[in-house]
Formats: sequence, C-alpha cells, structure tokens
Amino acid sequence: MERKLFNPFVNLKGYQCFGCSPDNPYGLQLKFKEEGEFVTAEWEPSDHFQGWLDTLHGGIQATMLDEIASWIVFVKLDTSGVTCEMEVKLRKAVKTNEGTIYLKAKLREMKRNIAIIDTYLYNSKNELCTEAVMHYFTFTQEVAQEKLWYPGKEAFLKPVRK
Repeated sequence: MERKLFNPFVNLKGYQCFGCSPDNPYGLQLKFKEEGEFVTAEWEPSDHFQGWLDTLHGGIQATMLDEIASWIVFVKLDTSGVTCEMEVKLRKAVKTNEGTIYLKAKLREMKRNIAIIDTYLYNSKNELCTEAVMHYFTFTQEVAQEKLWYPGKEAFLKPVRK
C-alpha cells in the first residue's frame, strides 16, 4: 500500500530544513511516501546542485539519504532522532540532466536506541548509484515531543494547512 506523507513541520516558526522544507528556496524540498516497509521519494535535480559538470554533488546525495532516513524514524519508529553515523557508498555518477532521481529507505534493525537504516538512491534508469547505512540515535517519544517538536506519527499521515 502506498500513501503520501505530509510535512507537519511547515507551520513551525523558523523551520527551514534543507532537506524537506517546501519553503526553503535553496533546499531540496523533498516529499515522501510510505510504501510498505519503505519510505520513498522522487526528486528532480537542478543544475545548482552540481559538484561537477552535469553531476550531482556527492554531499547532496548524502544529504538526501540522511533526510529520507530521518523520515523512517518519524514514520516507522514514531519518534525523532539525530544522525550519529553514516556510511555512504558512491557507486555511480548521478547526472543532473537525465531526469528524476528515486530514493528509498527501510529500517534494518534497532540496537537499543540506535536505528540502523538502509538507504538507496537510483537514477532515472533505475540504476543503483548511491547507498548508505545510516545510524540514528532515537529519543523517547516524550523527549522528541518536548525538545524536538515531534508531533506524533499521525501528523505525517494527514494534510497540513498553512
């Protein structure tokens, strides 16, 4: 089953996440879906995200994989967390002029409060170009709500009014 996810942080004063804020004109403005055990996204690259001529910057790729992993924590673990480790493998150049890029992520396992998340970036030809194993330190739901403005999983499942 596929369902669109909504960004419940859009009305939070000062919210300008580089990865997912729809109001950050310099950001990625990623939008996510839930597909079974996965969180997915599609993204159209722009030239200003180049690292080299017509090639998506590796740091931008790592950022995209970090961002989708955070949405696994939000939606699948019903809490918030912070990245504590990432292992990124850049396997194939990602072109900025060849169309849509696809992202997907899933929870591999939990080790106490550390979420280990597998993330993948595919080019427009559905070739795996980049993958990362993300380690997220997860907070209790109480801490996530009190200190990180976490609104609860249900907030990601319904439209947000601005």
